[in-house]
Amino acid sequence: MTQNPRPIYSGLLEQRRAEIARFDRRHRTLGYYKLAAAVGGVLIVWAALLNRAISILWILAPIALLVAFSVTHELLLRRLDQRRRAERYFEKALARLDGKWAGTGEPGDRYLDPAHPYAQDLDLFGKGSLFELLCTARTHIGEETLARWLLAPADPETVHARQKAVEELRPRLDLREELAVLAEEARTGVDPVSLAAWGEAPGQLQSSGLHATAFALSVLGVLGASAFLWFGLWRMGLVGRGSILLRDFFLVALSINILFRYRIRHQVAAIVAAVEESAHELKLLSQVLVRLERETFQSPLLTGLHRSLDSEGAPPSRRLARLNRLMELLDSRDHLLLRVAEPFTLWTPHLAFAVEHWRRHSGTAVRRWLTATGEIEALCSIASHAFEHPEDPFPEFTNNALSLEAEAIGHPLIPEDRVVRNDVRLGGELRLLVVSGSNMSGKSTFLRTLGTNAVLAQAGAPVRARRLRMSPLAIGASIRITDSLQGGVSRFYAEILRLRQILGAAGGPVPVLFLIDEFLHGTNSHDRRIGAGALVRKLVERGAVGLITTHDLALADIADELGEQAANVHFEDRIEDGQMRFDYQLRAGVVRKSNALELMRSVGLEI
Repeated sequence: MTQNPRPIYSGLLEQRRAEIARFDRRHRTLGYYKLAAAVGGVLIVWAALLNRAISILWILAPIALLVAFSVTHELLLRRLDQRRRAERYFEKALARLDGKWAGTGEPGDRYLDPAHPYAQDLDLFGKGSLFELLCTARTHIGEETLARWLLAPADPETVHARQKAVEELRPRLDLREELAVLAEEARTGVDPVSLAAWGEAPGQLQSSGLHATAFALSVLGVLGASAFLWFGLWRMGLVGRGSILLRDFFLVALSINILFRYRIRHQVAAIVAAVEESAHELKLLSQVLVRLERETFQSPLLTGLHRSLDSEGAPPSRRLARLNRLMELLDSRDHLLLRVAEPFTLWTPHLAFAVEHWRRHSGTAVRRWLTATGEIEALCSIASHAFEHPEDPFPEFTNNALSLEAEAIGHPLIPEDRVVRNDVRLGGELRLLVVSGSNMSGKSTFLRTLGTNAVLAQAGAPVRARRLRMSPLAIGASIRITDSLQGGVSRFYAEILRLRQILGAAGGPVPVLFLIDEFLHGTNSHDRRIGAGALVRKLVERGAVGLITTHDLALADIADELGEQAANVHFEDRIEDGQMRFDYQLRAGVVRKSNALELMRSVGLEI
């Protein structure tokens, strides 16, 4: 039985707001208590020192109260901050349901490659993109995993495993909320590729004798510094006994430590530089792992991923927290006191030894931990989308024959109250639909509707349709093609390069679904007709299926030439009260009218 997400989100949002109000009242009350304790302390000092009325020891009571109130206040502020993050989480969830989410989430622009066969054409990344709609990941590895799933279709077996995992995670709203409130809105800066490569790199400073020497020299340095301090006090007459040998001992210890640091400086610098580049800001990743480690799962995929987080000794979250602590200690080297103490304590070399010890014992498991974390976060993102769209089904896959059959399919980025749905069938003898129609009638949106749902289907997500049955398909799209002044590439040349890419993919092991908008729009009608006919025939011969749209009705003849392998369909418009009206419904046959002149007149052009 499907649940309506709106009342659930609204109820939890009201709960969090009530908790915020309650915590705010306690926050103010504790502030008054701290002020009262401070005032009480001042009064006790006044009474004890000026009036001699009470013992000064009574000051311990307000100090104890102030400490207790401060600790309680700090814990309360943390809980208040978490509730406010939860409030923002449910506000964003309701905004998604209202279709007001564009620009409020993570756009994923860094994953957009203009050379990808469909990412730009299907609005996978950017403001108002599919990635922004789906992504609720808290770490870069979660975002990267989700982006990779959208960019590379999975095989049916993998898709089925993801579907089962998503179905299990769909009702786990508590898990998704707890992950969302772990830290501030800024996501962790950890680069998963760099961190995994660092963990697997060969170790340095592995000699146990060298480490023991560093420890012994640190003791020597501390003794030397203490000797110099005593020597100074003796020379100032503050202590009665001393010797010039104290100074000499200090100079010998300092010289030995400086020589040791100079000898290993290159190795230490390399270790510190490598770990600082790869392992900064691990706190959030560690917190995510803490939450995932205590979760239990049933589906095979989630069980396997959770098992990947198991390791001998301390759990991954604690190990990464340890590495994060080492990074914080390395950052503290810039403190003036530590700079002064460095030659005596060998602070940086000891941290370098500790980092190498961590890498030696845990480094090889980092990639496995990151992979599991990323996949669970990506599955949680898809599960959140599935929870918010309970009527969207999982697609069915068939390996028997090339096919794409959809009932009431709509675009997932268009709000439910505005989306228009259509039926479409490709497969068997029918390999091509030639879509004609007037301007703004919905041709391009229809191509994106099919492509985006095919991306969702092969990522393991539900689709915006009553039913979708398809075979595995590699997607190739030519919908949003632009010229490049920097690259010296015209729109037409960019288009034919994309068509060559799609044609090349059509010879691969997975059949291609091609989606081509305004076929060869950048050339004359004669060349367009000949080129389009040849390219479509070649695509069909190579086992591809797809759709092309056109304003040039001469291209509609291609369907007649291909016989049962192709069919003409169209979108149309009508004039009502002097305005263009579109119903965005797909109809059989070729459109027989154009609205270009009417559109020009509607904006005031005298035609």
